[in-house]
Amino acid sequence: MKRSERLVDMTKYLMERPHDLIPLPFFAKRYGAAKSSISEDLAILKHTLANNQDGILETVAGAAGGVRYIPFWGKKHAQNYLNELATRIEDPDRILAGGFVYLSDILGNPEDLDKIGKLIATRYAYSNIDIVMTIETKGIALAQAVARYLNVPFIIARKRSKVTEGATVSVNYISSSLDRVSKMELPTRVLKENSNVLLVDDFMMAGGTLTGMQQLVKEFNSNIAGVCVLCEADFDDVKLIEGHLSLVKIKRVDDKKKVIMAEPGSLVAHTDFDRF
Repeated sequence: MKRSERLVDMTKYLMERPHDLIPLPFFAKRYGAAKSSISEDLAILKHTLANNQDGILETVAGAAGGVRYIPFWGKKHAQNYLNELATRIEDPDRILAGGFVYLSDILGNPEDLDKIGKLIATRYAYSNIDIVMTIETKGIALAQAVARYLNVPFIIARKRSKVTEGATVSVNYISSSLDRVSKMELPTRVLKENSNVLLVDDFMMAGGTLTGMQQLVKEFNSNIAGVCVLCEADFDDVKLIEGHLSLVKIKRVDDKKKVIMAEPGSLVAHTDFDRF
C-alpha cells in the first residue's frame, strides 16, 4: 500500500474511534509496513491535524502504548462558529411563548449537531468523562453528538419510565418555571457507581431541570464532571445552578418588539486551547 493510501485509511480508522488507544503494531500488521514507516505516517498526520486545529494525535510510549485521536477544535474555529450561531439565533421568528426560543432546526441539523458535539467534546476532552446524560426529549440528539466525539455512552432521564427499562430511581425537582414540582427517572442499570457524568441540555432558563439531573446522579453515588447547555437565558436573574457552561447566551427576548439578543456563551473562555 502506498503511503498516501495508508494515510487516508489510517485517518479514517482513528477518527472513527476517538479516544481509543491503538497499538502501533496493529497498523504495521494492517498495512504490512515497518513500525518506522508507521511512525513517519503518524507524524505527518499529527502535523496536519495541528496545523488545521482539527484534532490532536497523541502517542503513548511503552509496551502498552500506541496512538489515539482526540477530537479537538481550535479556538478560531470555535469562535467563528459560535458567532455565526448566535447571529442565527437572533432571528425574531424564533421567539416562543414564555421567553423560550425555537431551536429545533439547529438540533435537527446534522452539520450543526456535528459542530456542537465536537465543540463540547473539546472542552471535556481531558475530563475523564465516563458517560453523557440528558433529559428527554430535545437534548437527546445533542447528548448523542457529544458522546460520539468523547466515545462514551449516553443516557436519558425520562419524565415517565418505560417498562422496557426495568427498575428506576426517581427524584423530584423544581421545573424551569419555578412554579411546580416535576419528576425525572433513570433506570438503575444505566449508571454505575463512581461514574464521571457530563450533563448536557438544549436550553436553560433557571436551571431547575439540570439541578434535578444533578440530584439524580448523586442518587447513583456518581460525580458531576461538567454541565453544558446549548443556550442559556442570561436575562433570567433566578439561577438554581452554578458552574455551568453554555455555547450561546441569550441576553434578551422581547415578544412585543420581536427582538432577540444573543452572544457566544462561556464555553470558549473556559476551554484550554493551548494543547496543539
